[in-house]
Amino acid sequence: MGLLLIENISIVNEGKLFVGSVLIEGDRIKEVYGEGDALPEANMRIDGKGKLLFPGIIDDQVHFREPGLTHKADIYTEARAAVAGGITSFMEMPNTIPQATTHEVLERKYKLASEKSLANYSFYIGATNDNLNELLKTDPKKVCGIKVFMGSSTGNMLVDNEATLSAIFAKAPTLIATHCEDEDTIQANLRAYKDKYGEEVPFEMHHLIRSEEACYKSSLKASTLARKHGARLHILHLTTAKELALLDKDMPIEDKKITGEACVHHLWFTNEDYKNYGANIKWNPAIKTRKDRDALREALKNGTLDVVATDHAPHTKEEKKGSYFKAPSGGPLVQHALVAMLEMVNQGVFTYEQVADKMCHAPAKLFRVKERGFIRKGYKADLVIVDPNKKWTVSTDNIFSKCAWSPFEQQAFAHAVSHTFVNGHLAYNNGVFNENKKGERLIFA
Repeated sequence: MGLLLIENISIVNEGKLFVGSVLIEGDRIKEVYGEGDALPEANMRIDGKGKLLFPGIIDDQVHFREPGLTHKADIYTEARAAVAGGITSFMEMPNTIPQATTHEVLERKYKLASEKSLANYSFYIGATNDNLNELLKTDPKKVCGIKVFMGSSTGNMLVDNEATLSAIFAKAPTLIATHCEDEDTIQANLRAYKDKYGEEVPFEMHHLIRSEEACYKSSLKASTLARKHGARLHILHLTTAKELALLDKDMPIEDKKITGEACVHHLWFTNEDYKNYGANIKWNPAIKTRKDRDALREALKNGTLDVVATDHAPHTKEEKKGSYFKAPSGGPLVQHALVAMLEMVNQGVFTYEQVADKMCHAPAKLFRVKERGFIRKGYKADLVIVDPNKKWTVSTDNIFSKCAWSPFEQQAFAHAVSHTFVNGHLAYNNGVFNENKKGERLIFA
């Protein structure tokens, strides 16, 4: 078995940034060396001088659209885009066609991924108003969690039966991940803005329709249910300052029962950007105010918010050209999430160590992902090399997602992903993919 040595690179890992080297043997990290340590012979060497080495990113929320919606995206194309962006593991949502609300459908998705995905993978099983018995069969070592839509979004999987919700929170054998927006509040807001604007509601109203109050009411309901039943709750894509008070804080992530996720678009954009970007930054939940964005950033830094993800959810350019009521919510992000976060490092918002914590270490700890998320001897060699001095601009000719657009088009980034290793396999090297090996199913402790 060959040895590969990444040498003299700035390693970002577990709160430290230091120059060192990493030896890979097969699919694992064989050794981590400090600066000045004697280095072994290796079959292949990569000079990392001037570059950064991160653990592979673990993205706990993506929509890869397969099966059933493959005109927008599929597992093959989006896993490639993810790997090009430094994401080595993803957790995918159940709102496909058919919906992944039975273990039979769920296992078909795992089989598809085993044949097509360049990245490691897991899939949520989706909750409905009448599939509780199916949810109770979920093996927490093999499935990342149960997804509960407590607000309707793309895919129409709203769970609104109170008895069912209580039973899920009381009996779930694994983590519950929620989309929290109050449907009654949204519908009332929608009627009011439709009365005012007719069919031509401006995109600038999106954050007022899918409002702070809609988010807070639903997140409060989820957190109340979780505390009542002792459930393990993970609230996805939090968008408001108000919701942050609902999370567990001032304790290690491993001890928290209620955790929260922020998404890159909610950390980058504000409602002021709807004017220029329109449908291209229409997500559910909506991008909110500058005050909310800044509160999310601060909550990540002080430990109130736990992880950063993408909510990668592609639609075609044609679909996105529609009016407010016709253009679907969601957009592609896996390829540009890490470099956007690193751009925020350059802006003084985060540090490299914080990016590694929130995108690598914390997801691994929160989901108890086995042997990933850290640069440690014996762990799977999921690694990302980043050039911090390679300025480039996002354009249609360097986008790998099937939909071929990005909300970051024409954005210049100072960092570029040069190499991505998945289980020791150099899957991406400066724009070129090596698809000889596929990713693996994530296992949870």
